Amino acid sequence: MSVPTQAARVGVYYAPEPDDPLADLGAAWLGRDAESGAPRTQPPVAAIAELTAEPRVYGFHATLKPPLRLADGTDWAGLRGAARTLAAGVAPFDLPPLAVADVHGFLALRETAPCPALQALADLCVAALDPFRAPPNGDELARRRRASLSPAAEAMLLRWGYPYVFGTWFFHLTLTRRLSPEERATIAPRAAAWFAPALARPRQVRAICLFTQAAAGAPFLLAERLPLRG
Repeated sequence: MSVPTQAARVGVYYAPEPDDPLADLGAAWLGRDAESGAPRTQPPVAAIAELTAEPRVYGFHATLKPPLRLADGTDWAGLRGAARTLAAGVAPFDLPPLAVADVHGFLALRETAPCPALQALADLCVAALDPFRAPPNGDELARRRRASLSPAAEAMLLRWGYPYVFGTWFFHLTLTRRLSPEERATIAPRAAAWFAPALARPRQVRAICLFTQAAAGAPFLLAERLPLRG
């Protein structure tokens, strides 16, 4: 595993285990395997390459700790060690069944029942690893604010560098860019059919994953899985 530079971004994500069929279907849907970096042949869905261009950069995942640049005085080894310690204290847990859902205009896989353990894991990742996060710069703040943030999301942005954490966080594995109503009516049933074989299978959250981005615009790659051992 290569060591990211200080300029790289690092995110802490959930990604399906390699032996979970959801991992294979998700990589194929987006057109890229975030673990190997290899392109994948996408399903025969009209305009799917363009519809998935944005999430393809990030890889098939659900965010726990949003991507961060390392703060001055911190380094990759320290972040990795802290994440490993965090994972060692959390027990694996069942993930509720997933389903294709409309999330503010884009399609994503969402859990179909509340999962307190999932929320607790995301909250822990955000708080415990925050000392490694460099503050957002002006351009980053302006980009986030283009989404017309609620007062709660604005407060999260200022405190934690991202608007959707803790009470504003929600688990989702992004499948598309924002869609028009006409696109959604066409793509949603195709996505549901594509993922159906995997969604029927029970699964656990058994690890957190470190994803790295070498430079702005570069694809995120899965750098390491850290097993939950609590």
